[in-house]
This record gives sequence, structure tokens and C-alpha cells, in this order.
Amino acid sequence: MTMPTPVCPYRMQVHSIHQETPDVWSISLINHDFYPYQPGQHALVCIANRADTLRAYTLSSSPGLSRFITLTVRRLDNGIGSRWLTGQLKPGDYLWLSDAEGEFTCTHAVSDQYLMLAAGCGVTPIMSMCRWLLAHRPQTDISVIVNVRDPQQVIFANEWQALRQRYPQQLQLTLMAENNASEGFLHGRITQDILSRQVPDIAHRTVMTCGPIPYMKQVEALCTQAGVAANHVYREHFGAPETSADIGSEQLTMTISHLLRQVNVPVGISLLAALESHKVPVNAACRAGVCGSCKTRILSGQYVTTSTATLTQDEISQGYVLACSCQLQGDVVLA
Repeated sequence: MTMPTPVCPYRMQVHSIHQETPDVWSISLINHDFYPYQPGQHALVCIANRADTLRAYTLSSSPGLSRFITLTVRRLDNGIGSRWLTGQLKPGDYLWLSDAEGEFTCTHAVSDQYLMLAAGCGVTPIMSMCRWLLAHRPQTDISVIVNVRDPQQVIFANEWQALRQRYPQQLQLTLMAENNASEGFLHGRITQDILSRQVPDIAHRTVMTCGPIPYMKQVEALCTQAGVAANHVYREHFGAPETSADIGSEQLTMTISHLLRQVNVPVGISLLAALESHKVPVNAACRAGVCGSCKTRILSGQYVTTSTATLTQDEISQGYVLACSCQLQGDVVLA
């Protein structure tokens, strides 16, 4: 079988597909070669073995511990990658993966006390790291708080309980459900009061969080208020670059110099979404800030970025951004 793209050189065979929740599946892959990765990292996956369709997914397995390389995927109604992986892929099929990438790993954020905070599918790198830390750093103290919509949405539910029973001194697990909270769940969303009660020594912990951007922003603000140093908070984006909560009704002007064109777009929208909404051609493969295909130059304007992976310092100084990971905050001018 021919490699679809040099970006994804690792061919792996699907061993099994396990349903975790009503809309989440774990795909276990047999890797016939050595595949180096760190707990919490992600990889690009060729969708339907097409070189032009790449998506980024967390490696929910743990290096040296898990029998298989595992991807845990939530099916989205409009998700080309997730619908194919969870609906058409079957045992025996092959997937092509890139090198493992990403800085969101406990091997880079070394500590003996962690607070892991996750919402939804953001729990996938958290599980990878917790499993690895509990096995390889037995003196590590880990407090985990997982937020879900309802108790049926807890990914890895059985494994979380097994880990809590196996490591009662090292792992403190708190499950929170916004709706229909049953026994064993706190009701509602994360708050300052809940953090203070569940993790009284939070100021001394290294915080790692993954989930929707509004959730991570809230978590970061709450942890800072609780006394956690800014350089002890690590977060990983998981999901679309923006949500309706990040986009306001205020408009900004985006000028595209090479097309001699000006368009109005909402403040807070990603550069990629802004370009695509006005049918401006842009290459975009992973849409998660890791492959670099949507590199775009901004000549001037107000914006923030959530990823600069694959960009050199010289490119960044010239105004290059990854369109999928750039949120527009004011009028901008593109090259």
C-alpha cells in the first residue's frame, strides 16, 4: 500500500473499535514498527487515505503501557474525519499517521503535584498522561476534575474507576455533570468554590487543562485567582478554533491585499473561517494548528494565536500565522 503523503509515514492496522459513549469511539491500532510519542501528544491522520484530508487527534494510549496505539474520536455531524473514522473504518483496515507532535505533555511540565482539568473529549490527553504518571512516577500526586454534559458522557468511565481503586493515595478523581448528576457526580460547572473544596492546595500544583476554548479560559482565570503561577498552567486546544461563545456581533474589516478586496467578519472569528466564509482559497489540512498548511501572512492588525507549530521565529516576526489558530480581534490587512 502506497504512503498517501510523506507527512504521515506510519502505517497502522485497525485491531478493534470500541464505543466509549453514545458519540465517542476508541480506535485501537496495531503498529508494526516503533512509534515514539509522549503521553498527551497528538498525531495527524490521513482520512480515507487521502493526502489532502488530514485531521489531528490525541493519542489516548500511553507509551510503554498500552497494548495498542489508540485514537479516541467524537463523531461530529459535520466532521469529515470523525464520521469516516467512527462510521466507515473497520477492523483490518489501515490508517496512516504522522509523527507524534505537541508540547502538551507531562514530560515537558514536570511536577510532583498536578491538577488535571478536562471537559468533553479534552479528557483524552489527560487520561494518557495520568495513566503514564501513575505507572512511572509513583510519588506523583494527581487531582483530576472531569466536566461532562451528563453522566453518560464520561469517556473511559470504567478505566477511571479502576485507576482510582488501584491508586487511592495518588489519584483523586472528581466527576462533574451539568445535567442529571447522579451518585458520584457533582452538579454543574467548575467554579472557584469547587476548586477550593476539591483541591485546597491548588496554588502548589501544576495545572494541565484541555477542552473547548471558553472552558480553558475560565479554568485558567480560576486557577490564577486561586494563586497558581501563570507559568504553571498548561492548556491544549481540542476542537474547532472558535465557538459561538468566542464570536461576538461586532464586525471588523479584513483587507486581502493580493485580491484588492475588503470584507467584514465578526470579531473573534478564526482567520481560516473568515477566509472560507468569503470563498477565499486557502490550504487547510489538519485545522488544528499542527500541519502548517494554512500559513498566512498578516501585514497589520489585531489578532491572537493559539498555535505557532511549524512556524520559524523569522516567519513569526514577518507576520506569518496559522489561519486555523489565529483569532481576529480588530481590523487586519493580509498580504
